[in-house]
Amino acid sequence: MDKIEKALQRLTKKERERIKNILERISQGKLEGLHPRKLKGRNDIFRVRKGNLRVIYLQRGDEPIILAIERRAEKTYRHFS
Repeated sequence: MDKIEKALQRLTKKERERIKNILERISQGKLEGLHPRKLKGRNDIFRVRKGNLRVIYLQRGDEPIILAIERRAEKTYRHFS
């Protein structure tokens, strides 16, 4: 089981549905309304915020790679800067 699947299992059913919707939209390139933001100091890593949840992904050309799904905390972005 990979890191993303584990992160999804830790969420409530409602949160899981929201995040799956966001993941589908990211993979399809339909980012309208998601308001992705670049992480400081990086031009290729973005985050999408939904409440206190964060989806962090790497954009390589047209292909996004999901790096993490985490709750917002002091350490959320530390491994990406």
